[in-house]
Amino acid sequence: CQHYCNSGNTVMGAEQDNNSGRTFYMDTTALHVPRPGVELISPLKNGMIEDWESFQAIMDHIYSKHIKSEPSLHPVLMSEAPWNSRAKREKLTELMFEHYNIPAFFLCKTAVLTAFANGRATGLVLDSGATHTTAIPVHDGYVLQQGIVKSPLAGDFITMQCREMFQEMNIDIIPQYMIASKEPVREGAPPDWTKKDKLPPVTKSWHTYMCNRCAEQASTARLSIKTMINTSAQMPTLHYEMPSGFNADYGAERLRIPEGLFDPSNVKGLSGNTMLGMGHVVTTSIGMCDIDIRPGLYGSVIVTGGNTLLQGFTERLNRELSQKAPPSMRLKLIASNSSIERRFSPWIGGSILASLGTFQQMWISKQEYDEGGKQSVERKCP
Repeated sequence: CQHYCNSGNTVMGAEQDNNSGRTFYMDTTALHVPRPGVELISPLKNGMIEDWESFQAIMDHIYSKHIKSEPSLHPVLMSEAPWNSRAKREKLTELMFEHYNIPAFFLCKTAVLTAFANGRATGLVLDSGATHTTAIPVHDGYVLQQGIVKSPLAGDFITMQCREMFQEMNIDIIPQYMIASKEPVREGAPPDWTKKDKLPPVTKSWHTYMCNRCAEQASTARLSIKTMINTSAQMPTLHYEMPSGFNADYGAERLRIPEGLFDPSNVKGLSGNTMLGMGHVVTTSIGMCDIDIRPGLYGSVIVTGGNTLLQGFTERLNRELSQKAPPSMRLKLIASNSSIERRFSPWIGGSILASLGTFQQMWISKQEYDEGGKQSVERKCP
């Protein structure tokens, strides 16, 4: 059987696993080609490695197609979720030393690396990606575990809301791979498109992924977050065309969908009382930390993750936190203007950390691993 592995890593082509017979296709270029019987999977679950077979296929591709060098020549620094389990940390350490024979290894929390990327050792990292949003307090380069707050309101939630809106408006989402040709139509008119001949029988998971991609592209291009009270009426309309050729103007809808990120109580189908909006995620996290370090957290609220690139996100967050924060606290939001820096801040932080002269003594060396085993990661990588 064949599997796609959708990991977000830029890896071209296919990787055959000799033990299971599974073939993994990676990279969005390969991912968007319809193939029969191909399932879409992710090696990660809740930010932790779950499918080790597909993860190893990704690593093999990174080394063979991109780094193009022997693993034994380069130390490796990896980021990890702050809630990663000891068993998974030790298994990863063992894999890197035993299978790839790397000379040195280090694991660092994503929030710590994000703080470093923004020139901070202390701060509250608000990270909103695809599957979840987290507020993670960092103090002097260490994550304060007791203050971590998680919310499922993130990018996938926006995609789901976008698809539901199209369904309510009786707009069919037709992925690009199905379309052979299309004709121009007037605004709001049914699309006039021709289906491709001889499409292979694709799986439900792959077709759903391609439909979600259409919704994501629409949300990225046209959604905006309400930054002022009662701005819906003045919201200018924006034109958008679907891959099928259907096109229309969107006004208030552009604000309604992402509003749930900040006010989940009004989202249909959600138990709003149990979910925290962005502002509450931050204040709840800081409130769970020692009172003496709260000024340092309010003074460095670091905004990161692709979902925070929605137009108006930082302005709305700043307004909400200004209202919720104690008057004695000096509030400062830190958000890079670069979408690359916002999306890949842990990588940037890792590149900074690994290049520091003072960091070189922090690596787990091959010798230390041989002497102390996989348990070395718990001792050297807090």
